[in-house]
Amino acid sequence: MTDYIMAIDQGTTSSRAIVFGSDGRPLSISQKEFKQYYPDDGWVEHDPMEIWNSTLEVCRDVLKKNGLNAEQLAGIGITNQRETTILWDRETGEPVCPAIVWQDRRTAPMCEQLRRQKKESTLVDRTGLLMDPYFSATKLAWILNNVEGTRERAERGELAFGTVDCWLLWNLTQGRVHATDATNASRTALFNIHEQQWDDTLLKLFNVPSAVLPEVRDSASDYGTTDSDLLGAPVPVCGIAGDQQAALFGQACFDKGMAKSTYGTGCFLMINTGNKPVRSENRLLTTVAYRLNGETTYAIEGSIFVAGAAMQWLRDGLGLIKEASESEALAKSVGVENPVYLVPAFTGLGAPYWDPHARGAILGLTRDSGIGNIVTAGLQSVCYQTKDLIRASQNDGAPFRELRVDGGMVVNDWLVQFLADILNVEVDRPEVTETTALGAAYLAGLQAGVFSDLDDIARHWSVERRFTPQMDPAVRERAYQGWLDAVEKVTRTR
Repeated sequence: MTDYIMAIDQGTTSSRAIVFGSDGRPLSISQKEFKQYYPDDGWVEHDPMEIWNSTLEVCRDVLKKNGLNAEQLAGIGITNQRETTILWDRETGEPVCPAIVWQDRRTAPMCEQLRRQKKESTLVDRTGLLMDPYFSATKLAWILNNVEGTRERAERGELAFGTVDCWLLWNLTQGRVHATDATNASRTALFNIHEQQWDDTLLKLFNVPSAVLPEVRDSASDYGTTDSDLLGAPVPVCGIAGDQQAALFGQACFDKGMAKSTYGTGCFLMINTGNKPVRSENRLLTTVAYRLNGETTYAIEGSIFVAGAAMQWLRDGLGLIKEASESEALAKSVGVENPVYLVPAFTGLGAPYWDPHARGAILGLTRDSGIGNIVTAGLQSVCYQTKDLIRASQNDGAPFRELRVDGGMVVNDWLVQFLADILNVEVDRPEVTETTALGAAYLAGLQAGVFSDLDDIARHWSVERRFTPQMDPAVRERAYQGWLDAVEKVTRTR
């Protein structure tokens, strides 16, 4: 048996493949961007064949970069953009229409109608999700209602539905396996997270025929083998998880109360809540963290729409900085007691406010305010929003005791230190920051026998730097209260 694992990380704007060694360290990466399509206001689409072809290309390329043959891989793990919806012909493998991407908002009227019909509580009770275009169910319903002939073909069992992981698996196995894992299934709004099966009540609610659905398996499981023509030899596909769940797994957050927060364009906080789901009364999401050996571990999740995007706006929109890296020196010069607040509600506010009408604002400006204050406020806004999510999760009764961070923004030491200070909790930054792909590799390695158990995986995780709270409690309270006041103004005056 070999100890190399390939992770496929299929994201919203690019497909990547990474080969990891048995020590959990990446050996090399191959990445290929693909086109985004915006055919109408609020519509976002991908070409499923571009997703598949770019994925196959990077898989072949990363093997070549490492001088490896497919026979040397113990297995493949897949992690993916979640909720994106694809429907295809079981016989030909041809998609019936473009993929509807998770960002797509075309089904907002359908969601609003179902909310008016008092159907959201049914959804929350069974799935832990909200009635929102974000999730797959209304996207699939839209295709069945609007693409000619699809409903009849779906009911006859001629079509297959899947999220991106399922689509890739179908193609990797040349149509032999139509399956997904419990984490991706939990984001469709069709899967009962308590009973761990597709829910007949929800299928009826969204008018989706069960014949299109994939089998749901554990996150580490036997997903068949790749067709030998694709990579030169058959390779077992051994693990699948949606991107945020994969990052939680890659951060080895296996104990109740452990959390990870990923800081990219937006921010996703996920807290391990153990073997019992915690229902949110504060508009957070209850979801499956991972499922191993038939045992489900749950999480509570909060999403921030704008994190790194705020710094991009300060750079590209206002021209206050030339590079995001300049923000650290500016923040050091301003310090933590910054009277200026930036509320980056460019497309509304996400959890826990869920105010689509809120808009961005810069508050607290005086004649003495300068570029440093505004840029620092942009960094601080990310940390304040994280505190909003932590507070909401604690109000829901979710445990929280440890935070591990990843994503492009966390290279900024000042940002991570301020995060530790405002949360009043130790924050760990790992040595390996490719945590999403790493989580897929860990899952595949667990199934393939490269790793013996979760304790073995946890031993491979290592901290690069731990940030310990240093802020005076009175300063912390004053700074965060200023943020809450700023948010109140933005939501009150819309």
